[in-house]
Amino acid sequence: MAATEVTPLPTRVVDARGSFCPGPLMALIGAIREAKVGDVLEVWSSDQGSRRDIPFWVNKAGHELVALADEAGYTRFVILKKR
Repeated sequence: MAATEVTPLPTRVVDARGSFCPGPLMALIGAIREAKVGDVLEVWSSDQGSRRDIPFWVNKAGHELVALADEAGYTRFVILKKR
């Protein structure tokens, strides 16, 4: 039996659908500032630029991109606050 990955349940969901660059990233940055270390944030973004910008910023800021999934009309990012 193969092990399956389990995405942790989010502490907070940031619905940035309909926002354009840099809106979704700025919403994530604000949520990260309010979060505690170990919190899991989920960002929903319909902006195509977020697929590049959010993973880049998460890595640069020292957090962890746990999951990235294409949903109907938007991308779902799951981020673990590491510091």
